[in-house]
Amino acid sequence: MTAKADIDSALVRRLAELLDETGLTEIEYAAADWRIRVARQPAATAAVALPAPPPSPGPAPAEPPSAPDASHPGAVLSPMVGTVYLQPEPGAPHFVKPGDLVKEGQTLLILEAMKVMNPVAAPRAGRVASILVENGAPVEYGAVLMILE
Repeated sequence: MTAKADIDSALVRRLAELLDETGLTEIEYAAADWRIRVARQPAATAAVALPAPPPSPGPAPAEPPSAPDASHPGAVLSPMVGTVYLQPEPGAPHFVKPGDLVKEGQTLLILEAMKVMNPVAAPRAGRVASILVENGAPVEYGAVLMILE
């Protein structure tokens, strides 16, 4: 592999911005015969010892309901790391909402990755049971975005 003589500083800056937008600690990009990796160290935090609060005699908090996992038959998974957009543009209605009937191939949401808008289509026809992500939220590859019934 030959080293790339000129480093594309705009690409490095965009990758660093993507780290900030998504909360990731590193990202790697490869093309043809070169590869670039941008990583950052998490900020050090000072540990402060606090006294333990007195025990409160109350009922134990209920466990939050577990989120559906990727093995759910109607799970729509994120095909990439990116930022979720539930509507085609700010102020427009959402692509879908819970209870909507969708056709196979219908756009459910958009995932932005490196300034490229990638539509996520319904893998099958069904009814939108739940949307598990918020507009503008960063998601990881394989995250459950919504459930179709």
